Amino acid sequence: MGKRFGIDIDGTVTCPEALLPYINKGFGLNITLEDVKQYDLTKVVNVPEEQFTNWFTENEPIIYEGSPLAKGAEKVLNSWKKEHELFFISARGAHLLENTKNWFSKRGITYHHIELIGSHDKVATAQRHQVDIFLEDKHDNAVMIHEECNIPVLLFNTPYNQEPIPKGVIRVNDWFEANAWVKKWLLE
Repeated sequence: MGKRFGIDIDGTVTCPEALLPYINKGFGLNITLEDVKQYDLTKVVNVPEEQFTNWFTENEPIIYEGSPLAKGAEKVLNSWKKEHELFFISARGAHLLENTKNWFSKRGITYHHIELIGSHDKVATAQRHQVDIFLEDKHDNAVMIHEECNIPVLLFNTPYNQEPIPKGVIRVNDWFEANAWVKKWLLE
């Protein structure tokens, strides 16, 4: 087996807009991805954190069940599965594991391991599983994983992750760019 990939799910494998139809409906809004300039959605929705958390907890399984794949994710991931190990590491809570596995199954995405850690701090999990590369959409996660694990991290470019990045965190616009970068990296 080749390399071990650590891969975030939400906003990386799923398209970053996945939450927005649910937020718009739940809060009577009409926001687009371009309106989301920071990862903390309570700032975008403009409601108290507790209210948003309660709403999200109640709707989380429905949102995840209906989340569309990011463009190109299926093709690229299914090409990688032949030669590499795909370890999906997500901030989702462990109680959503069956929901998550069902989502992968319905979309024909193969995985070697799924770990739902219930936290955005993915460094320890990435270290424990000895991943060689990580794919992420959350800026501070990407930077921390790169710096603590000393591995390349592909950061999927979104309006909410535009802070500066160190060398070793590489911005990609989609799965096709990610695949091209990985192919080049594998040759080095």
